[in-house]
Amino acid sequence: MRDTILAIVIVINVLCGVLVWFIPDLGNYILLTIASAFTLLAIYDAFIQKKHSLMRAFPIVARLRWFFEEEREKIQQYFIEDDLNGTPINREKRSIVYQRAKKEIETIPFGTQHNLYEKGYEFVKHSIFPTDHHNVGGEEVEFGSDKCTQKYKSSIINISAMSFGSLSKNAIMALNQGAKMGGFAHNTGEGGVSPYHLQGGDLIFQVGTGYFGAGKTIEGKRYFDDEIFRENAVRPEVKMIEIKLSQGAKPGHGGILPAKKNTEEISKIRSVEPFTRVDSPPSHSAFSNFKEMIVFLQKVRELSNGKPIGIKFCVGNNEEIEEMIKAFTEAGNYPDFIAVDGGEGGTGSAPLEFTNYVGTPLLDGLSFVYKTLVKYNLKNQIKIIASGKAVDAFDIIKLKAMGADAIGMARSFMLSLGCIQARECNLDTCPVGVATQDEDLVEALVVEDKNIRVKNYHTKTIAAVKEVVSAMGKNSIEEVKAKDIFRRNKAGDITSLDQIYFN
Repeated sequence: MRDTILAIVIVINVLCGVLVWFIPDLGNYILLTIASAFTLLAIYDAFIQKKHSLMRAFPIVARLRWFFEEEREKIQQYFIEDDLNGTPINREKRSIVYQRAKKEIETIPFGTQHNLYEKGYEFVKHSIFPTDHHNVGGEEVEFGSDKCTQKYKSSIINISAMSFGSLSKNAIMALNQGAKMGGFAHNTGEGGVSPYHLQGGDLIFQVGTGYFGAGKTIEGKRYFDDEIFRENAVRPEVKMIEIKLSQGAKPGHGGILPAKKNTEEISKIRSVEPFTRVDSPPSHSAFSNFKEMIVFLQKVRELSNGKPIGIKFCVGNNEEIEEMIKAFTEAGNYPDFIAVDGGEGGTGSAPLEFTNYVGTPLLDGLSFVYKTLVKYNLKNQIKIIASGKAVDAFDIIKLKAMGADAIGMARSFMLSLGCIQARECNLDTCPVGVATQDEDLVEALVVEDKNIRVKNYHTKTIAAVKEVVSAMGKNSIEEVKAKDIFRRNKAGDITSLDQIYFN
């Protein structure tokens, strides 16, 4: 095949040379130049380069493989996938976010595309006597145990953790301004509180194992620092503090900020070297057991002047989680909330094995945490925030029914900013300016337009939740329980989530 390809390009090159000899006009010279370039490229591929055996065997033609491989995700999304088979978030769910963010028509014609008799299909049962959805309550939740002096009332839907660094400054500003307009909270992610977070929206200040915005580097190791933390924690915009133990995208593995995204500005905020990959440690240096954790949580509560303090983790070893909750009971001290991340989570960069195979899926982890808090009589003190690919009203209702008091949403709010699921978040090449630090790409995201879309998506989703709850004949979102959500099993029978997860 190599000889055939070389013969073809050489013959074409000769023919173009002959054409120029007899008709020496500009167009023919251009053709000859192009043909000569292809001939030289074919010779380079076949005889000079030694890195790619495919190119040596199929000069020029093999380069198409790299082109299609590079564009495979886009070709898949635009020409191949249908409304239901796109991953990680399918077209149907992405569309509902876009429609609600833009206040476009969000109804669908001609019936459902879902197979209602397929294993895993989930639904709620409606009532013959629906309530008035305008009067459905339960869209807010108050955080703060009896150990907290600055309780905080928030929406049941909030922006989950995404840091400045992972996202662009324009994306962060749009999210925070949207949160302010919509009256809900914005989690900073572990990258610290940046100027772009301070747009007036309520903040959940996340402190990760790297202690960015809450610590400093000593001999190459990150340590929590009381004064640095307090400076951010007492800001009026900061309403709650979240201590991240692990996350759904890469549980048991520290956060990753690719070198390309670690700009001068971001490195100053995080107190690290610019343009280097920043790996957060997998565990905290401030504590190494549950007794020390409880002491640390109390210190953080006091440094923040009594604001709600929580911990975030993806459920791993169930015995460890139960031991931790038991330790809270025995100490008579506990966090004000627990954020449960599902193994299906993940907006940032993570190793493939951790993304695919480490961590408990959200419904299993959430139900276990809820049952354990009830077992140790702490559920009335500790609120639960659940996060793991929630997008539409049914997702919210299901997680609420499973024991969540509030829902953290990351990728869905990225979609409301205009994310097209290009899946280039870790490459600094996000084409819509959401997950990149490339200035030209960042400028494409217009804050004054996207902040309204963030607010719209939140408002319309809350309204959709109320409509579904009213169709179920209930007066409050809080009334929805696991016995009200149903799933078809392998045998074709219908079973409630209460029977699956709580019996």
